[in-house]
Amino acid sequence: MKTALVTGGSGGIGAAICQRLAADGCHVYVHAHHGLEAAQRLVDSICAGGGSAETLVFDVTDSSAVTDALTPIIEHKPIQILVNNAGIHDDAIFPGMRAEQWHRVIDVSVNGFFNVTHTLMMPMIRSRWGRIVNVSSIAALTGNRGQVNYSAAKGAINSATKSLAQEVASRGITVNAVAPGIIDTAMIASAFKADDIARLVPMKRVGQPSEVADLIGFLASEQAAYITGQIISINGGMI
Repeated sequence: MKTALVTGGSGGIGAAICQRLAADGCHVYVHAHHGLEAAQRLVDSICAGGGSAETLVFDVTDSSAVTDALTPIIEHKPIQILVNNAGIHDDAIFPGMRAEQWHRVIDVSVNGFFNVTHTLMMPMIRSRWGRIVNVSSIAALTGNRGQVNYSAAKGAINSATKSLAQEVASRGITVNAVAPGIIDTAMIASAFKADDIARLVPMKRVGQPSEVADLIGFLASEQAAYITGQIISINGGMI
């Protein structure tokens, strides 16, 4: 049984990813920072359905906390599937953006990626097999008004994906990013009206978290062994 870690696993897309990886036979660590209750409910649901999962709680921006949480696990068995899904929005038009809005969004997505991935890297390399999937965004590819910080953070993740993929390809490890468009989550429900969706998305509908999870499940599988260094969009034809 392979072991997987999904950061931000208690949110809408994160939960769907955890459910998919558990259904594929992985033991899934459902990471949370503030959403511990939601993460535990998800773990209970996965286990009730015959899957294997447990919660992990830490702040991805705190390197010491990441090391303390993950080191005892990987001393015994490497985490070979990592989905870097943790990320936050703190939107503002750039001239009015506060410094803390910029730094916090960058910190979670970019420094969080470093802290978690770096901690897991050497045991994964020694195992000669690994799948790293980074959750990016359409905003990194097209830009988005009011999201200079978020677009910058996810753009950095795209570049890191391509570079890390080259470094570890010979070790049996793939590194890819998935860039969702408008996905049906609690945040989207309040941000877009039906007319907006019809105008923006050629498929005339939002995507489902399970559709993002299915793509990530494939990228985490044996069947995707020759796919690496890619930024794969899932957005209903928006770009």
